[in-house]
Amino acid sequence: MQHLQNFQEETMKKSDASPDQPASELISKRIAELGDWRGETLGRIRKLIKQADPDVVEEWKWMGTPVWSHGGIICTGESYKDKVKLTFAKGASLPDPASLFNSSLDGNMRRAIDIFEGEEVDEAAFKALVLQAVALNGSGKSKASKKAKS
Repeated sequence: MQHLQNFQEETMKKSDASPDQPASELISKRIAELGDWRGETLGRIRKLIKQADPDVVEEWKWMGTPVWSHGGIICTGESYKDKVKLTFAKGASLPDPASLFNSSLDGNMRRAIDIFEGEEVDEAAFKALVLQAVALNGSGKSKASKKAKS
């Protein structure tokens, strides 16, 4: 019974978001609500993204997913029971010399980094990946821009 109550409370918290709230507030709220290693990890990743790209735009999409963008989506930050998943929208097009990508490796477009409890991310390599994603977004090399040029 307690499990059902916890689920209902978490669901209420997620639906508690007002569309008038800035995305940055909603992301901060999500980090605080997680209240465990996942919140700490998401907060640390958020800080690294902002350090790498001070002009990053925070968005709140798809019924509660933190999204970081600059000229297009850089990555999303989702929390699951056992991991924090950072999905880079154009990850398949990004060089990854530090082999940070460890999930969604078979797709043509996205790549993801799954972070499990106790794991650390190479901060310098992660920031470089963010900057490469921003540069790719700014290069106009997307399917939408190719279609527009045709």
